[in-house]
Amino acid sequence: MYKTQEYQSVKEFLKNHKEKEVKKIKPTKQGQKIYTTIESGVYKGKKILLPSLDTTRSTKSIVKSCVFNVLRFSLQDKVFIEAFGGSALMALEARSNGCLKSYAIEKDKKAYEIALKNASSIDQNTICFNDDTFIKTPQIIQNSKEDIILYLDPPFDIREGFFNIYEKTLKLVENIQNSNVKIIIIEHHSTFKTPAKIQSYKKIKEKKFGSTTLSFYTFI
Repeated sequence: MYKTQEYQSVKEFLKNHKEKEVKKIKPTKQGQKIYTTIESGVYKGKKILLPSLDTTRSTKSIVKSCVFNVLRFSLQDKVFIEAFGGSALMALEARSNGCLKSYAIEKDKKAYEIALKNASSIDQNTICFNDDTFIKTPQIIQNSKEDIILYLDPPFDIREGFFNIYEKTLKLVENIQNSNVKIIIIEHHSTFKTPAKIQSYKKIKEKKFGSTTLSFYTFI
């Protein structure tokens, strides 16, 4: 398969962008709020409240930058689904960069409430659901008439209670019935090896950032 413009840009990005971690704020007292920001697009600089680090894992700044460097020319006519929504950080970054609409699906109630607050204060076309992503994501895909970019960032499988999370995530991709899902990105622990092909999707890129790896798939 030939390399499209958006995927060719990853190599150039990695040459010119040094790895940096999301700024860590060390709470000085219990209950201190933690924030990050939207890094590009029309909402650049807007503050995003993050959920407790005990329940969710926020995407590293370098990883987020790579994702949207790759997608920059593909977002404008597509819907973006952040299947493991957390704070809705990636969904809001996608909207900031011009996608038609974005969804964030989060099962944890407290994290969902933060995602909803972030979306309500920044963008009305970022829709949040407090739901099981393995049920809700296929419903959104099936009901969508627009082309979709699906971003899958499940909890690392090293966390207690998530030993089979990657198998469930791959099964979700295998069961996609609607061919309008054009790009799938899986953010996963670097010790987990994603397959070269999942049903109608071929892996065309894999980029490692320390303990985190991005696997890029496109519809074939």
